[in-house]
Amino acid sequence: MRLLYNILFLIFFVLSAPYYFLRMKRRGNWQKNFVQRFGTYDSKIKQAVTNRHVVWMHAVSVGEVNICTQVISTLEPRLPNVKIVVSTTTTTGMGILQSKLPPHISKIYYPIDRRKWVSRALYTIRPEAIVLLEAEIWPNFLWKAADLKIPVFLINARLSDRSFPRYRRLGILFRSLFGSFEGIGVQSETDAGRMQELGARPKAIQIVGNLKFDAARIDPRRLLDVRALLRQLGVPENARILVAGSTHAGEEVILVEKFLRLRARFPDLFLVLVPRHFERTSKIIAEIASLKLKLICRTEITERTQLQHAEIECLLVNTTGELKYFYEAATVVFVGKSLTANGGQNPIEPVALAKPTVFGPNMQNFADVARLLTGRDAAIQVRNAAELENVLAELLDDPTRCEQIGRNALAVFNENLGAIDRTVEMIVDHLQHRELYVAPRS
Repeated sequence: MRLLYNILFLIFFVLSAPYYFLRMKRRGNWQKNFVQRFGTYDSKIKQAVTNRHVVWMHAVSVGEVNICTQVISTLEPRLPNVKIVVSTTTTTGMGILQSKLPPHISKIYYPIDRRKWVSRALYTIRPEAIVLLEAEIWPNFLWKAADLKIPVFLINARLSDRSFPRYRRLGILFRSLFGSFEGIGVQSETDAGRMQELGARPKAIQIVGNLKFDAARIDPRRLLDVRALLRQLGVPENARILVAGSTHAGEEVILVEKFLRLRARFPDLFLVLVPRHFERTSKIIAEIASLKLKLICRTEITERTQLQHAEIECLLVNTTGELKYFYEAATVVFVGKSLTANGGQNPIEPVALAKPTVFGPNMQNFADVARLLTGRDAAIQVRNAAELENVLAELLDDPTRCEQIGRNALAVFNENLGAIDRTVEMIVDHLQHRELYVAPRS
């Protein structure tokens, strides 16, 4: 099986490499530490891990990285003699790691899953434990970790309606991999059952809840004053703000069309578009050009920018890491990747801010969260674009209704906190016997 996987992986890698590297180039800053993706780390990293007890944590991209930073802040005091190394896959994820974590935590890129590169990475870092966020299953990495008898934990694990059948069809490959995990922190009973069906050991599985509730807690530090930014654009202090977060291809056009129709009814309405991938900015602008929207990009705003009311109708946020600050200023929030694409994006951040939140029919990646929120009247799910316009109009016209949904949302959010503490306790319990000093809970 390993031989077959490696043959197929090499073929796939060669075929997909042009797209893979082109995407990195578009996101920018790809040259720095590029060789780390092949398991090659410099002397600074090697020196940092030499003669140390190392725990390697991995978070794929922006969403997982934000969770990972909070897990680390809780885990580190419990393992005071441990060196934490954290990896990510994307340059945007690395940027967040660099900005949010202190220098003594080493940040690296996760190796591409070729046997030689994975082996080189593991022999360099030599972790005593590995913690993976969500269902990040790369066979060569896990096989090598098992060969080296390194315990691997999978946390905030979920298997969507889309991914679960795929893993089940490839059970001959994945059953042993799921069975190799030392501990698995799952979000729900549904995920626990699916993990067992895929070969995970029942005693390794623990239902801890969704870490994204804890990760959505508001950081008291403010890196951006959105209200001041909007004032620069001439947006009145009491204006209605529609924030469309993490939008995907096709959704921006729909939202602009709906916004222009709604603005005829609500003249003070202002639109904030935050695409999931900022490198789509030029394409988005071209797609909505015919709609004659008065638009400014976030990167065009300087300290000297000072516009008058009605000069600008929309702000296109072509930066990363700022979405939550715009959510704070929202009157109503739409969560993207739910109208024209499958999967959905995270609705928990606006819910944590008690914002009336709307999303489309495609929330497969957050199915349990969507059901929980809609079942408690803490968010609204629409079936199509036409219904989206009607719901947005109702909310914009009814502040009392918005406040009620916000109160319900905050209640649901508060009831689901604590998953990070439970996850850290699971990891610490498993590491007690590995001669690592574990500090008691504070």
